[in-house]
Amino acid sequence: MFSLESVVRSYALTALLSVAAWTQNTPLPQTPQPAPTAQGYLARDYSRPRSHFPNPIAPFAPEHVPPPNFSNSSRMEQLLHDGRLLLSLNDAIALTLENNLDLVLARYNLNIADTDILRSKAGSNVLGVNTGVVQNTPGGGVGGLSGTVGSGTGGTSVAAGGVGTGTNGLVSSTLGLGSTITSFDPILTGTLQMDRAFTESTTIFSPVPTGIINTNTGTASFGYQQGLHWGTNIIAAFNNTHTTSNNPTTTYSPYLATGFQFRLTQQLLQGFGFLPNTRFIRIAKNNREISDVAFRLQVITTVDQIENLYWDLVYAYENVRVQQDNLAFAQRTLADNKRQVQFGTLPPIQVVSAQATVATDQQALTLARTNLELQELLMKNALSRNLEDPILASAEVIPTSVMKLPEQEPVVPTQDLINDGLQHRAELVESRIDLNSRDLNIKAVRNAMLPALNLFAYYGGDGIGGDVNPLVTVCNPATPTSFCFDKARAAPPFRNGGPVSYGNTLRQMFTSVAPDKGVGLTLNIPVRNRTAQANQVRSELEYRQAQVRLQQLENQVRIEVRNAQFDVEQNRASVQSAQAAVELARQTLDAEQKKLAAGVSTSTAVLQNEATLTMEESNLVSAMAAYEKSQVELDRATGLLLDRAGVVMSDAIRGEVEHMPSAPFITPRTDVQSVMPAPKGMP
Repeated sequence: MFSLESVVRSYALTALLSVAAWTQNTPLPQTPQPAPTAQGYLARDYSRPRSHFPNPIAPFAPEHVPPPNFSNSSRMEQLLHDGRLLLSLNDAIALTLENNLDLVLARYNLNIADTDILRSKAGSNVLGVNTGVVQNTPGGGVGGLSGTVGSGTGGTSVAAGGVGTGTNGLVSSTLGLGSTITSFDPILTGTLQMDRAFTESTTIFSPVPTGIINTNTGTASFGYQQGLHWGTNIIAAFNNTHTTSNNPTTTYSPYLATGFQFRLTQQLLQGFGFLPNTRFIRIAKNNREISDVAFRLQVITTVDQIENLYWDLVYAYENVRVQQDNLAFAQRTLADNKRQVQFGTLPPIQVVSAQATVATDQQALTLARTNLELQELLMKNALSRNLEDPILASAEVIPTSVMKLPEQEPVVPTQDLINDGLQHRAELVESRIDLNSRDLNIKAVRNAMLPALNLFAYYGGDGIGGDVNPLVTVCNPATPTSFCFDKARAAPPFRNGGPVSYGNTLRQMFTSVAPDKGVGLTLNIPVRNRTAQANQVRSELEYRQAQVRLQQLENQVRIEVRNAQFDVEQNRASVQSAQAAVELARQTLDAEQKKLAAGVSTSTAVLQNEATLTMEESNLVSAMAAYEKSQVELDRATGLLLDRAGVVMSDAIRGEVEHMPSAPFITPRTDVQSVMPAPKGMP
């Protein structure tokens, strides 16, 4: 039976291990916890482990990640009417947030970053998150001076941190290097074994008459290991052995042997303190913040693309209407010329001239219509998860928002716009967070340059039990022999000659019958320390390189803001010039028609003026589209695109729009039906 003393010591050991485990769940000092991010469609936060309660085996079972949803949102059906998709700019942005596959791809990066936090809390290194921009939506180029951005699974454009491909192959960063980290998750080990061994004697002095020694051994060993955030390692081991043998030279059979040892090891130089041991946790949390910012950048990029696509669609739509009006006028002129030739008031050459004009205008209309069909296809692809729905695939897209030119351009000082860009641009925020991670990394790498000096202390105890081997000879003082059991010289538990129970055996471990305790130091000095030197210098160089990259991005933002402001001014002037040209062409055509009615002009001259009016109207539509796109580019360059468009990030993360976007510089069409181009296949 256990004594009260052994029970108390057992509980004390258990309590100590429990406290060590509890310390791993306490927040890091001076490390604010990130604000919870709305995940919406996600089942749970993947940075939190699954609990053993109420399912004890839950942490050991794989978790099912639901497959992607490739069904379009219900908003798409609501906007489909009679085979036509009536689409405003705000509707286009809302459908983008719900369906665009670039955003669907980018959302997974948020959860991947959560899994890195979960890994790091266990003491494992981070795997990293791809925070580049995905641009697999064809047709909508992003402005700025950088040209196009990369595309690929998870994003392949340049982003803060990570691994890149250099001239000579794979280039890895020093980010995350440092001292070895022991698992923060408690590790339980156990061994249960039954062994039966027969040993043949090879000597004439074998005490077993048969010459074969039979030994049966049962082993039950258990261990506990865990590292702590400040560089302490805890190891506790408990061993049990049960042995029986037919060897008469074995004093005890069955023989019970138990033992335990509790060992603490503290790193004093390399690996000492919170920062070296929690660097992965801090870096993973920084990467999670970068993932949030990168997703915002992805939303900005995608909304930018969609607005550009929309204004390209509006231009193509309006251009078809202009070309239809031009063709209709040419056809009326051809019909009038034919009637006048029949009455002899016009020469036949006027009919031929009008027919050539009709053919040219028909070609122009065909080109405008095919361009419109292409823009419709690009828009539907950008706004949907799939085009398998035959109604959606064949639907015409009718833009119900028209361009609105403000009466007076708001005057904002250039420096204010630049300050907005420096404050709100997601690329700069990413780079600053990355600098913070690299600063932490420099400190961890410097710590790894120190020798490894560890202080360790341990305490343990042993116990034996069982019974005296019935084959062994009991010593007779009158006739001493070499192989006999002497109670006076036996181990203390067996001095009464009787069996020792397992409970008594366990009790011996805690009553200091056979204690095992000690303290010591271990030292490991790499004499030349060249690897650590190289890592430290490289980490510093990478930090300086990241500082240069941040300055480069700030310079780029300044240029992009100025360039976008110039484009707005230039495109507004182009719109005003195009408006004046349209008014002049309209008045010139009206005057030429009056001359024709008075008999002092020809139908050819009228057609020429009509063609000029058509060209100027098309130029005006193009200039208006360019002006709207330049406003979008200015908002992107200043980092205020989502705010100006009324996009709520929580809606974008969930993929469910509850707050309808409200884009600026647009107005709804007053009568959609009256301005619809004729159906495909009709003039």
